[in-house]
Formats: sequence, structure tokens, C-alpha cells
Amino acid sequence: MNSLLPPMTATYCLANTGHPLLARRNRWQLPPLVCSVISHSQLTSNVAVNPGRSFPILVNGCTGKMGKAVAESALSAGLQLLPVSFSSVEKPGRNIKVGSTEIQIHGPSERESLLSSIIQENPDLIVVDYTVPDAVNANADLYCKLGVPFVMGTTGGDRYMLYKTVQDANVYAVISPQMGKQVVAFLAAMEIMADQFPGAFSGYSLEVMESHQANKLDTSGTAKAVISCFQKLGVNFDLNQIKQIRDPKKQVEMVGVPEEYLAGHAFHLYHLTSPDQTVSFEFQHNVCGRSIYAEGSIDAAIFLHEKVKSKAEKRIYDMIDVLREGNMR
Repeated sequence: MNSLLPPMTATYCLANTGHPLLARRNRWQLPPLVCSVISHSQLTSNVAVNPGRSFPILVNGCTGKMGKAVAESALSAGLQLLPVSFSSVEKPGRNIKVGSTEIQIHGPSERESLLSSIIQENPDLIVVDYTVPDAVNANADLYCKLGVPFVMGTTGGDRYMLYKTVQDANVYAVISPQMGKQVVAFLAAMEIMADQFPGAFSGYSLEVMESHQANKLDTSGTAKAVISCFQKLGVNFDLNQIKQIRDPKKQVEMVGVPEEYLAGHAFHLYHLTSPDQTVSFEFQHNVCGRSIYAEGSIDAAIFLHEKVKSKAEKRIYDMIDVLREGNMR
């Protein structure tokens, strides 16, 4: 899907920054390995909606930017977006409009009774969860209690208990902290390389930079996963060496993040150098906005719906399973 677009690179923004990791980018004209993004309008203009895939979907967390993006993607894919979502506060105060659909936001005290009635009216319902980390386990408990298949895109919570709850309830679910299909594919490729060629980069030095929106206080989980692969490949690197960029001014001037995406982006740069400084490798993946995660979440929902229909023996899946299926839009 993304191969239709040219790679998105911040090369033109990096001149005279004084940052040694980013200054190297100016000497190379070849585009980096980048995870580009595609808008909903571009996607729907290139891909015909398959009416056979239409099914009811409830996006829990529409009050957040990610949840709303998933709801928009559900409509673009031709799914039956239900006009209901839940909030962690008792009196949400406002509804959300997604396209022509008015999403009614309900408080936590209404969750179980309302969701139960929705499932009775829509037995093939799929729930997609993009709420908050503190709600992960309570929401999963509810979905499992009611027996509704769900896609858990929310990160955090007690992941061991999450998997145990789903396993004990024997409910269908896709659980993944990273829903960007292309990013997941890149991580899978890195893991294969690390497993098959351990020590291939022994002695190499590694520099890592990651930039995310200012309100993301923790280190990128994707960066940690890639670094883990490099460590298996023989690179000596400590996580405290990661260069985290959270200052909007630096993100625009030094990293090259477009201003309109300061509130939602994920830029990663990994630079490897040989011990004698004569060989270098660089990997980069930049994401602007949330469409890559929203589209991946909808592909996961479609995948899960097919597994439920076919009464698949396996119940718990991740995005690698979705990628391997090969039926993504």
C-alpha cells in the first residue's frame, strides 16, 4: 500500500544543525528505509471496499485522537461503525462526530449493560480498544466476560494478566502494542536477521535518535525492540544512550518533523559505524500522524472477524499473524 508513495525523508531540514547523528544525513542522497503514511482519502480512492467484509465494529476510546482515527478508518473501509463508545469518567460531557456518525459517549457505569445489549443485537460485533493504559485489564475483563472478540491497541496495563484473562475465557483477540503494519514487518525482519546472523555487527558502534510528541514521556518501545535486535547482532549499546527529542522547536529545526504533525509523530534513526569508521549502515522509519496505526487496527479487526467466522482453533493473535495472512487492504 505505502509503496505507491515516495519515501518521506527529512533530509532538506537537517543542514547546519550541528547534530552529529543528523548531520551525516546531508552527505547522502539515497532515501532511507522509511515507513511512509497514506491518507484515508488516498486509501479509499485506490482500494475498493469489499461489501462482504462489512460487519459491526465498536471503537472504545473515540474521545482520544487515536480512537477517533480508528473510527474514521472503519468508515473508510465500509464497516458498520456503531454510534457508541465509552469513557473512563462518569459524565463524559460531549459526543463525538465521525463523518456523518454521531458517537454517543457513555460513562463506566453503563458499560456492561449497554455493551451486553449491543452484542445481543450484533452477534458478529468486533470491539477495537484505544482507551488508556489503566483501563486495559478492566476492559479486557469485560470483553471476556461478555464473550466479544476484540482488538487491543491500547498499550500498558498488566500484559501477563491480559493474556491470561483472554486465554482463560477462550475469547478471540488481536493484542499488539504496535498496530502499524509496515513497522511490524520491519521489526519482524530485524528479528529474523538477529536470529539468523548473530554477531554480524560485532564491534560496530550504534547511535539512536527517536522523536515523538512532547507528551510522550517514556522511551519508544519500537526503538527498544530494534535496539534489542542490534544487541543480538553484536552491537554494544545501552538504552540510556538513546537521544530522545521531545522539544517541538528541535523537532522542527533539527529532526525535520512537519509542524502540523508535532502533536502526533514517530521518527526513528539508527546509525551503525564500523570500528575503523570505513563502513556505515543507517535505518530510518518516520511516521506522521496516526493513519498507519488506524489502518492496521482495521486490518486486524477484519482479520479477527474472519477468524471468528471460520471458528479458528487459535484464539489469541498479534500483528505478525495479521501480516502473515496476506489479506490486508
